[in-house]
Amino acid sequence: MSRADMRLLMTVDSVGGVWQYATDLARALGERGVETILALLGPIPPAEQRDAARAIPGVTLVETGLPLDWLADTPDQVRLAGSRIAELARHMRADIVQLNQPALAAGVEFPVPIVAAAHSCLATWWSAVRQGPLPEDFAWRATLHGHGLRAAARMIAPSHAFAEATRAAYDLPQLPITVHNGRAPLPLPPAALHDFALTAGRLWDKGKNVATLDRAAARLGVPIKALGPLAGPDGACVAFAHLHTPGSVSENALAGCLAARPVFVSAAKYEPFGLAVLEAASAGCPLVLSDIPTFREVWSEAAIFVDAEDDRGFAAAIEELIGDTALRLAQGEKARAVARAFTPARMADQMLGLYGQLSTPGSERVAA
Repeated sequence: MSRADMRLLMTVDSVGGVWQYATDLARALGERGVETILALLGPIPPAEQRDAARAIPGVTLVETGLPLDWLADTPDQVRLAGSRIAELARHMRADIVQLNQPALAAGVEFPVPIVAAAHSCLATWWSAVRQGPLPEDFAWRATLHGHGLRAAARMIAPSHAFAEATRAAYDLPQLPITVHNGRAPLPLPPAALHDFALTAGRLWDKGKNVATLDRAAARLGVPIKALGPLAGPDGACVAFAHLHTPGSVSENALAGCLAARPVFVSAAKYEPFGLAVLEAASAGCPLVLSDIPTFREVWSEAAIFVDAEDDRGFAAAIEELIGDTALRLAQGEKARAVARAFTPARMADQMLGLYGQLSTPGSERVAA
């Protein structure tokens, strides 16, 4: 099949990084002649965000009204959502389905091959953040996730470290294929260096471990700005005593912050890849990151690593970089050099290789 004949149906949600991942991938695939149907599950993002997705050449956005697996109330709701996505794939005459929520494949027959993308999951999150056996409401979701992974023709993960964690969590017969995420650098406005630290992401998520940064902020003479939501769709809510928390900001506002090349920090205990880190590195920000396998894999010698619970260590690393402009700039350039390898084009080419192994010719598509 030629790329111009390929039609991909890909699920997407707006709760975390999957939205950015999926829209960047769809844009890069469109440049290669692939048509992408984005099937939106879970909470509806703002109209501006939806309109931006619809404006991507080759993209059709379908708002399904279906729940995300980890926000569903029962296993039957997840299976029903999977069945509806399978029906949509048949109706849209897709050649390939990429499930960014693998549980949707559990016990559901799809008309075309499935690529299951393991971006995150409750079992690996629990292993990194909590202790002991999974609670019941996590356990049934993890079971469906594992069944969905096994039902796929191909499994992918955004880092080798997370692929290993996923295989171990679900006792998979093979290791998911590593396809690192990609992100184009944000266009940055002219800006002078400003002395502050920055973090970004789902601040309400315990896996992001923002509490360590709140304690670090109490030790610093410069602010730590924390961008992102303080409340999650599952009812989780946090507040911090020392961080500056303006909430979620636009891409332009984020670019304005990154242009000042602050010290970008993440104390995450759980991070399958880290798109926010990539955005900061692409802008030339020096990185101070928790010492977890994913960050070691991706950033290696281009970051300063600190134990996730060591607020003193984070504060000391931030102070050192703020106090030494030459070191700050040098570390930022190291991060930028590594970031250049993680592009949407590279990600799309790898995914096209996988799709091409599985897809059927356009003339053989299942009839609507």
